[in-house]
Amino acid sequence: MKLTINGKTVELDAEPDMPLLWALRDMLGLRGTKYACGMGVCGSCTVHLDGEAVRSCQLTLEGAAEGEITTIEGLSEDGSHPLQVAWREHNVPQCGYCQPGQIMSASALLAANAAPSDTEINNMMAGNLCRCGTYPRIRAAIKSTFANAAAAPEDEQ
Repeated sequence: MKLTINGKTVELDAEPDMPLLWALRDMLGLRGTKYACGMGVCGSCTVHLDGEAVRSCQLTLEGAAEGEITTIEGLSEDGSHPLQVAWREHNVPQCGYCQPGQIMSASALLAANAAPSDTEINNMMAGNLCRCGTYPRIRAAIKSTFANAAAAPEDEQ
């Protein structure tokens, strides 16, 4: 089975109904995508499929094969993506376990809507659970990301 992950084509010897999460973590060593609930409700396993936030624990390899997959590792090789920077500036993570999924959901939101309202942020991020309760810092980091992008000179955008 061929997949495009983080801009690279990989071939896997795996069953088509294997969850993408297991292939990412166990076969490819991309462990930034986390396993938590295994039922698609917590958001820890969120990746992008063609730019849309999806739960990799619920997406089969067969379902992922026709699209381009981006994991947290593919968002930025060096952690310099504006959301990753904002996460650090706002001290978002406590335990950090849910943060890759949070960032992947937030980046899909900002790609679709460069300046979401509080309601839009809340609606998108409601599907990502954080046991540490850092929701106000998550919202602040998202808002500062698009505020900083709007304030940047055009040649930097």
